[in-house]
Amino acid sequence: MELTRLQRHLEQIYEIDVPHNVDDFLVTDAELLKSLGDESRDLDEKLLVRQEGDEVHLALYLKPEIVEHLREDNPADRLHGGNISDFCTALEGVSHFLYLTWNAQHDRSVPLMELEMQAEVDKYVSAAMLFGTQGDGRIPAELYGWLFDDPAFDESLEGEALDRYRSASYYAGIYCSKIETEYFRGRRGGSLVNELRRFYRLTRGDKIRRIQSAA
Repeated sequence: MELTRLQRHLEQIYEIDVPHNVDDFLVTDAELLKSLGDESRDLDEKLLVRQEGDEVHLALYLKPEIVEHLREDNPADRLHGGNISDFCTALEGVSHFLYLTWNAQHDRSVPLMELEMQAEVDKYVSAAMLFGTQGDGRIPAELYGWLFDDPAFDESLEGEALDRYRSASYYAGIYCSKIETEYFRGRRGGSLVNELRRFYRLTRGDKIRRIQSAA
């Protein structure tokens, strides 16, 4: 699976256009990751950001085993228990790349918690939609629970960083529960993509207020 395909998928959902191809920014060399980001942890995915004046330099690292697995067992052909974890890892990286780049186009800064929260929403919505277009169109009941009921965090995270990931998962979980209940299960009238597009364009504070009002 090419990362560009995931990028186009998200761009279509949110009705946005980013004039950069995520595949051009992909890095799979762990040693290069360390040299670029001074990173010693064993990571599956990381968006590297470096700002020099008005210019922002990006690189998206994905572990090479994940890239190879997605090529051999393409989720676009069939998403299942054996490839969904790697699919979500890659989708998270593409989400980070796209959200940061789109906001930069609009001269908006992006707090890290907002970046992570949007990625959690993107993972759930993208997986649900992909399941919905494959086979009999059934969205597995366990999808939401797998992503939000007992999320696993990097054991090396602590303090502010750990709180940020927990908060992102918590708020995204509430929002995606609303999406699942009202749109995927409840067949609510109105357009899901319109709701998602409105949410995407909100700031972190407005996102949280919208989530709290729906809780």
